[in-house]
Amino acid sequence: MTTIRDATPSDAGDIYRLLSGFVTSYGPDREVFDEATFPRIIDAASDGSVEFLVAQQDSCVVGYLLAVRMPTLFAGGTILELLELTVDEPMRGRGTGSALIRAVQAKAREAKDVEVTVPTRRAADFYRALGFHETAVHLKWSTA
Repeated sequence: MTTIRDATPSDAGDIYRLLSGFVTSYGPDREVFDEATFPRIIDAASDGSVEFLVAQQDSCVVGYLLAVRMPTLFAGGTILELLELTVDEPMRGRGTGSALIRAVQAKAREAKDVEVTVPTRRAADFYRALGFHETAVHLKWSTA
């Protein structure tokens, strides 16, 4: 059985392993992950500005979800933007990703977020099946 729960500092190793298989545009750096980004995200989750969830099966983390809560003027409240969602390859297609999405949707309702958004290129059909619909083109500018 898969359990969805908030990420904790002890999940760092499993989350880094999942992250390493997830990223396509960037190469994760373990030192930066351990010393800067992971602790900062754990702290942000404790103050409610981030939702950081893991899917755990037995004692192993098999997926994670990271979303950022942003105040807006145009929407009249906060928006929760899903930035990262990944599941171990052997666990894909078994409902783990959907369970993570349902859990973050529940957190968005509790926080009274106006909407949950997700920029995606590769997984649009997955999100559409969960009730998401296309509303905009997502562009980026990189500092590198």
